[in-house]
Amino acid sequence: MSNKLKTYQLYINGEFKDSTDTIPVINPSNKQVISYIPKGTKEDVNSAVNAANEAQTSWEKLPAIQRAEYIKKIAQKIRENADMLAKTISEEQGKVLGLATVEVNFTADYMDYMAEWARRYEGEIIQSDRPNENIFLFKFPIGVAAGILPWNFPFFLIARKLAPAFVTGNTIVIKPSSDTPNNAFEFAKLVDEVGLPKGVFNIVSGSGSEIGNTLAAHEKVGIVSFTGSVPTGVKIMEAAAKNVTKVSLELGGKAPAIVMADANLDLAVEAIKNSRVINNGQVCNCAERVYVHKSIEKEFTEKMIEAMKATTYGDPLKEEVDMGPLINQAAVNHVQSLVDKAKEQGATIALGGEIPKRDDGFFYAPTVITNVTQDMNIIKEEIFGPVLPIVTFETFDEAVQMANDSEFGLTSSIYTQNIDLAMRACKEIKFGETYINRENFEAMQGFHAGWRKSGIGGADGKHGLEEFLQTKVVYLQYDTNKQQ
Repeated sequence: MSNKLKTYQLYINGEFKDSTDTIPVINPSNKQVISYIPKGTKEDVNSAVNAANEAQTSWEKLPAIQRAEYIKKIAQKIRENADMLAKTISEEQGKVLGLATVEVNFTADYMDYMAEWARRYEGEIIQSDRPNENIFLFKFPIGVAAGILPWNFPFFLIARKLAPAFVTGNTIVIKPSSDTPNNAFEFAKLVDEVGLPKGVFNIVSGSGSEIGNTLAAHEKVGIVSFTGSVPTGVKIMEAAAKNVTKVSLELGGKAPAIVMADANLDLAVEAIKNSRVINNGQVCNCAERVYVHKSIEKEFTEKMIEAMKATTYGDPLKEEVDMGPLINQAAVNHVQSLVDKAKEQGATIALGGEIPKRDDGFFYAPTVITNVTQDMNIIKEEIFGPVLPIVTFETFDEAVQMANDSEFGLTSSIYTQNIDLAMRACKEIKFGETYINRENFEAMQGFHAGWRKSGIGGADGKHGLEEFLQTKVVYLQYDTNKQQ
């Protein structure tokens, strides 16, 4: 990466556009300013939405397979620039370079996967109760989509919102997180190179309260797809309600992991440990609380402490590092406050539990907390850091009851060799996803959707694609006696 600070521009109606004010972007691993991004305005949002709305009519008229060709071209551009994009993500978000590279490659694969739906999504012909009548169910694009992005997987989330929107005939306005916007602007440069029709893709950066709220409340936006916190999701719903705009929300998580007495402990420890340190503990679908059968508590805890203790952290661009920093100081303060509260409530800090004494970045030490009970804040609230609280149980029913005792409902997991318990977990654990004997990481052909306060709607696969479609039913009655 060049030492020269980059200054990015808005991308509206196929053109890069300067703004009157800028926002600095901080590298969380060293607290240094690395770029300046545009501080967009409500007028910029209006321009972007109007451009997207104007472009949508002709974009929808293109055959889906032609729209898919543009998506494939963007995927190819991503692969050609994978190293640059991965370094950009790592530098602005603190993600270790290996994981940033995985994110970039997965994004390109996701774009190609969604492009393949061009010939596959379909309407229906429904049986009529009347003679001489056909009932047709058509699928149409919604119109203009607004994609409001988080900072933890900023690049992949562009594709998760853009690719299904594009292939189904929608246009889009993207608002990146102000913490991690650089990758989105680099993406805009690649989009510009493939010759996408003007207005189909637009990007406006700025404060969430102004840009995000204006997008969600805009009368010409047909769907708002947001990934982020529950409080922000509620504000987006409130803003969208004025126009009864459709919302698709992936919000917080507090994923339980149940470790039964017969579990493969080495597998469970490795998968759960990775859940706590992947992306520096900042993943909404990874295990945030562990329920361990009393009979294996000591062995599991010892193995987990050893695994967490072996975790290295520091500069995310260094290959030997397992974990980078948290996104900012507020994130560090939040994690520390939850750890302190757990201690105050009677838990034991078995490992870590402190901010490392170093001057470079927003780091937090890998932490294991024992003697935790279900009523503690650290079991109720999302941590979003490399902290693992452990609770014990005696029966499967008790473990399931505690797992379900949450306002969140995104992902969950269980480790067992008992097929009966595994099948019961499928039905009795009340979360949008359950992983059995494997890490918490979804497939692009699945469906990533939360229950309760974890969200509305979902993403990925056939059902994620259909988030960007609306239906129209046509009743066609014909006369069999009419002669030519």
